[in-house]
Amino acid sequence: PLFRSGLRKPYIWEYSRLNLQNTVLSKRKLTWFVDEGMVDGWDDPRFPTVRGILRRGMTVEGLRQFIAAQGSSKATVVMEWDKIWAFNRKVIDPVSPRYTAIDKADAVPFLLSGASEPFCKEVAKHPKNPDVGTKPTWCSPTVWIEQVDAVLLKEGDVVTLINWGNTVIESMTKDGDKVKSINAKLDLENKNFRDSIKLTWLGETDEAAFIPCKCIYYEHIITKPVLTKDDDFKKYVNRNSKREVDSLGDPCLASLKKGDIVQLQRKGFFICDRPHVPVSIHTSVAAPCYLIAIPDSKSAPTTTTSGAATSEKGKGRPKTEKKKVEEVKAGKGAGESGSAKVPPDSPAALELKGKIDEQGQKVRQLKGEGAEKSAVDAAVAVLLGLKAKYKDLTGEDLAGGKRPAAKEKGKEKGKEKGKEKGKEKGKESQAKKKVKVEEPAAAAAASESAADAKKSTRLGMEVKKEENFGEWYSQVIKKAEMVEYYDVSGCYILRPWSYSIWESIKAFFDSEIKKRGIENVYFPIFVSKSALEKEKSHIEDFAPEVAWVTKSGQSDLAEPIAIRPTSETVMYPAYAKWIQSYRDLPLLLNQWNNVVRWEFKQPQPFLRTREFLWQEGHTAYAVRDDAVEEVHAILDLYRRVYEELLAIPVICGRKTEKEKFAGADFTTTVEAYISTSGRGIQGATSHHLGQNFSKMFDIQFEDPTTGKHEFVYQNSWGLTTRTIGVLTMVHGDDKGLVLPPRAAAVQVIIVPCGVSVKMTDAERQKIVDSCKVFEEKLKASEIRVRGDYRENYTPGWKFNHWELKGVPIRVEIGPRDMERDEFVAVRRDTGDRETLSRSDAGTKLKALLEEIQNRLFTTAAKVRDENVVVTTDWNEFLTLLDQKKLILAPFCGDPEIEDNIKKETKKDEASAEVGQALMGAKSLCIPFNQPPGITPETKCIYPGSTKPAKYFTLFGRSY
Repeated sequence: PLFRSGLRKPYIWEYSRLNLQNTVLSKRKLTWFVDEGMVDGWDDPRFPTVRGILRRGMTVEGLRQFIAAQGSSKATVVMEWDKIWAFNRKVIDPVSPRYTAIDKADAVPFLLSGASEPFCKEVAKHPKNPDVGTKPTWCSPTVWIEQVDAVLLKEGDVVTLINWGNTVIESMTKDGDKVKSINAKLDLENKNFRDSIKLTWLGETDEAAFIPCKCIYYEHIITKPVLTKDDDFKKYVNRNSKREVDSLGDPCLASLKKGDIVQLQRKGFFICDRPHVPVSIHTSVAAPCYLIAIPDSKSAPTTTTSGAATSEKGKGRPKTEKKKVEEVKAGKGAGESGSAKVPPDSPAALELKGKIDEQGQKVRQLKGEGAEKSAVDAAVAVLLGLKAKYKDLTGEDLAGGKRPAAKEKGKEKGKEKGKEKGKEKGKESQAKKKVKVEEPAAAAAASESAADAKKSTRLGMEVKKEENFGEWYSQVIKKAEMVEYYDVSGCYILRPWSYSIWESIKAFFDSEIKKRGIENVYFPIFVSKSALEKEKSHIEDFAPEVAWVTKSGQSDLAEPIAIRPTSETVMYPAYAKWIQSYRDLPLLLNQWNNVVRWEFKQPQPFLRTREFLWQEGHTAYAVRDDAVEEVHAILDLYRRVYEELLAIPVICGRKTEKEKFAGADFTTTVEAYISTSGRGIQGATSHHLGQNFSKMFDIQFEDPTTGKHEFVYQNSWGLTTRTIGVLTMVHGDDKGLVLPPRAAAVQVIIVPCGVSVKMTDAERQKIVDSCKVFEEKLKASEIRVRGDYRENYTPGWKFNHWELKGVPIRVEIGPRDMERDEFVAVRRDTGDRETLSRSDAGTKLKALLEEIQNRLFTTAAKVRDENVVVTTDWNEFLTLLDQKKLILAPFCGDPEIEDNIKKETKKDEASAEVGQALMGAKSLCIPFNQPPGITPETKCIYPGSTKPAKYFTLFGRSY
């Protein structure tokens, strides 16, 4: 009937799935990345979504050509990313304008004698496509080049500044292997560019300032090329897949719009993610141009911050220099794949293949012996690494290693015909047995492993704290029901279990400040632009993090309104109205509220979030000494919050000039130590603002003795929900959260035990009723207790559940305990079990809770003290830092020297060992409790400082 009706014939086309290496395509798995805050959202450039790859620089035409080139196929294929990016390169290469950017941290001044005043010349944007147009290039007596180029130069070299002319190196200033500056002479008469070294550069001039740029490089989000169905993708997550490099950009980059694609000379192709804003109307601060590196077929997914110097025609520099360039690029980890491949039968390839065969045999042996999964996984990881090296070396995938000898023998015997049939059958039978023992051992081990996996659940912790601290932390806060992820990145739902900790902190601190006469208030969350920008130096630190409201429905607001990042500028205009006379002082106010700081770094629940809860106190005094006294009194309250309530030892001290709160006279702080990561973490701060803000907001009072108007002295101090994250990291263990009793919402959990199927309903109810009576008794003793009487869970499940949530004591009551009027108390911190009488249970459990509280503090204090080391030697300083220590070292207090310390202790990715942090050391505080030993002759810890040390300063890597 269909054909007789004249309708066209329907055709059904079925296509295979196209998989890509080093990623996941499942929406469920991609959602996990978004929920965990590990990516910016569904348009993250690391994502295999259309939005993601378009944001990373894929063009519609490039994508179309790639899809068209694949054709139709029923075979499911796994393809490398470089295939798709190769098509994209063909589209963007002929039309992308060329610009220059220099790494800011490694820029080297190139000083030219014989150069006139700065002048501008027009050069082509594209060397082969004049239709792209021209751009202005500024020539100047001072130009800037890359450090990676500078280290290759020597006195007497002829160097060509591309698009300008030749120069001759006259002298160089070095600091060790690092070039500080270069002096050269302009030699424009020399037109021999063939054998000279070619450099990209930027000319310095007041007429056209450099554009601040952030070059963003992404790596694969999954470290394993191909995931099998049995692989847990979370074990292969690349947690350091994003890197930002501050750069000095060509002035022409100021004209880029979002989505524009350019080529930075010798760095590769980039897409403009956020254009440069000279002076933001919202923050009055210039915003950098954000450029995302676009992969291509010639490079790995990410590139280094710079390439090596090349010739204009791509032929490179002289052979000796070219070799040096390759060494530099290898040292920088550029990942360029332009080197020639060797044949599979070459000595190097055969040697590597032998190692692969040996490692493959080792993997099979481990599986056959039923080794632990961690050992098998480690051996497999080594094998995959060797295979990846083989592919890099030869350009081909290795089909497989040697097979066990038993299998080969079985094959040979299968070929023999008609000889001694009876014996042959026996031999074949033996050979089959051998095959069963040796070859399927791996399959048997795999099936056993799968069976074990089916038996286990994912309710408990899946990683150990010492082995993968980041994943451990993520699992604890989720599985202990502390947070729930939200659909706005960097924002989290605080569930009752974590919010109760904040409530206990709030109750303690609020009662203490009220003893000092401090009252609570609430100010609006919105800040006018004029108020926020009144104190420029103060808001400068917050400017990149300020969130702005610009619309009401579909209408633009007349003036953008900020959401408070802090409340000084919100509260102080009102203070100026309220304070007129000395009788209005002191003004002592505190508010419990939320603030928003739009962090661009990777968010982490409790530690770095875009919205968080805190208290902020803002007080005003007539006399400076009174204000200073309060600063230290509040800091001591913060110490008590950590040490007495949360059982976390802290170091009290003053921040250095570089690290103090913007706009403050001085800042005091409490600093905690996270032993697993070897980092310090700021716990809370108390600032003396002096008269800085009162002068800005005109907060004055009339002095009764002189009759003159004087500016008030002010303080501000704050404590945030970061405390919950610190508690989790300090006390938690491989079983989950460990709560100090004084901060726990539930100090004792009661679990009925010994309930069996043979019991009658009346007998089971009798146990539950006994537990409930005991629960009421403990409540009467002012113990925070809860009974778990859920019938759909076993006692074992409940034990694990409440251990994971960190309840200090678990009470078990069964039929025998009822008969003997006893109960079993199990400690969360040690796991110790103790049978106690119910008669004086309240007294004994209270004592046990105090014992747990004190043990948690003394244990944490012991670990902290063992990892705080005094040194006066710079080399020892570097060694101790890599050993995850906090270091007390003599310091001169110079902010520039502090910058140098941080910069020189930062590890690059090539030199960092597994498990070591990459960030440099920063000053945590100048402890009030100073070690002995500072004299006028004591030198600053930093070798480059000529100033004497003023005090011992606590240094370390930090959150």
